[in-house]
Amino acid sequence: MSSIGMVPITQSERDQFRSMAVQYFSELNESFTPHRDWEQHYFETIQAATNIFLRWIVSDGERAGFILFGIEKHRFLPRNSGRVYELYVTPAFRGRGIARACAAQAIKELWELGPSKIELEVVEGNAKARGLWKSMGFRKASERFVLRDGAS
Repeated sequence: MSSIGMVPITQSERDQFRSMAVQYFSELNESFTPHRDWEQHYFETIQAATNIFLRWIVSDGERAGFILFGIEKHRFLPRNSGRVYELYVTPAFRGRGIARACAAQAIKELWELGPSKIELEVVEGNAKARGLWKSMGFRKASERFVLRDGAS
């Protein structure tokens, strides 16, 4: 059995993280190109937040991906929600239970922070991610629609 862990991503690892994040977002959307605001603010905003946790996923001493999760205040009520924002395992490490192990650890940590619920989104068409989260007890609660500027 392999050793799986999660370790915080430090400021000095910014470029390595951004490179892996571009790989991840490109897998989700092949036309992904980091915009200037993403280049300038994505990592820095995550690092500055005290309620967001960005970690490398490490398997047998090698970086196998990353996970981003945290706590958000409810917009209108005095409660918090846990969120799993991103979970990425590189292709070379898939199929070993790494995503499930890290997801379980992140969920455990989030529950310890006392949220009323834990939420996440799955990109349309990502059947493997949908299957993972459903198998861990998550249920579809809504559909999210996006309107981009200039769309008709």
